[in-house]
Amino acid sequence: MLDQQARLERVLARHPDATVVEPLPGRPALIRRDEILVTGPDAGAAEDLVRRWYDSRQDGSGVTRIRLRAPAKVDVCELTALLGTGGRHRRLNAAPNHLVLGQPMWWSGPADLPRPAAPLPAPRAAAARREVTVAILDTGLSPHPWYADAGWYREQRDEVAEVLDADLDFELDAQAGHGTFIAGVVLTRAPAARLRARRVIGGDGVGDELEVIRALEWLAEWGRADIVNISLGCHTYDDRPSPVLARAVAALGRRTVVVACAGNAATDRPFWPAAMKPVVGVAALDGDDRAWFSNHGWWVDACAQGVDVTGTFVSFDGVRPPVNGIDPDLFEGFATWSGTSFAAPAVAGRIAARAAADGVDAVTAADRVLDPIAHPVLPDLGVVVD
Repeated sequence: MLDQQARLERVLARHPDATVVEPLPGRPALIRRDEILVTGPDAGAAEDLVRRWYDSRQDGSGVTRIRLRAPAKVDVCELTALLGTGGRHRRLNAAPNHLVLGQPMWWSGPADLPRPAAPLPAPRAAAARREVTVAILDTGLSPHPWYADAGWYREQRDEVAEVLDADLDFELDAQAGHGTFIAGVVLTRAPAARLRARRVIGGDGVGDELEVIRALEWLAEWGRADIVNISLGCHTYDDRPSPVLARAVAALGRRTVVVACAGNAATDRPFWPAAMKPVVGVAALDGDDRAWFSNHGWWVDACAQGVDVTGTFVSFDGVRPPVNGIDPDLFEGFATWSGTSFAAPAVAGRIAARAAADGVDAVTAADRVLDPIAHPVLPDLGVVVD
């Protein structure tokens, strides 16, 4: 508990506009203080209803962030619940701006850090009947020999570059390299896939729903993502899906498959967006059994190996000295890491590989990969994907 509390305090210190809320006893959530999110069509009505506490608003193509005056000390959870129930007014799609966190590290889950690993041979692409694009919403991508010369990477390299040491302490940030690692997991299973990255969390593994929603809207407008991997998420204040985030997922359309990690809190409490019905929620295995940290439950659709996964990583040399001839923070492009974060892209990669090999759309490929008749199924963990 002390270690968990220390991790939470670090998150709050780094994000002073964040706070812990717990309307449901024993079920905390993290939100941005004094912020609510509403879908674009509801922005005007929401602004009118919160006028007495209103400070400012920021509009996007499909989501609006409304800031409330801090001295008013508004309970944004209670407020968004009221906006969502309607009453004398029409029901609005509104939610607090929850913090989202990458999964290996979450403040109530295990603090697994990457460890240096020996190089892996680059996977070779098999013949493909169609081109498949996997979008990765994460920390971005760092250059890596596996894909540095790929056209899809050159097109976006500068805009998606990872920040490795944001606090300038000469140590790798806790989840720096997260996106690069996930890219390698996808490419291991689907070497011919084109990747499209978008930064939605920092190197500390923390972001918020607003950035995820904006990224989903951007993908919907782009219209070329077959599969979207989201290895992050959150618990919500009421254990229900954010209606604003749900709208953004739905806007991708029925031809895009969204895969998300189930989270690392070792609980059956729904973790979002993985627990949404249109999303493939992925738990982690340790061999044949559930990884001790993995979330589980009725809402989980699939599971894959998530312990001691080896994959692509950043190049970085930290300040710690070698121990017995081994440098614990010298990374040369590869690492070993654990978390549901890395089980999710294994499933996304399998779906991409099936779509490319069979020449089918991603939804058809997902149906084949997740067919419970053709593949083993574990209670509360879903279909086993190798």
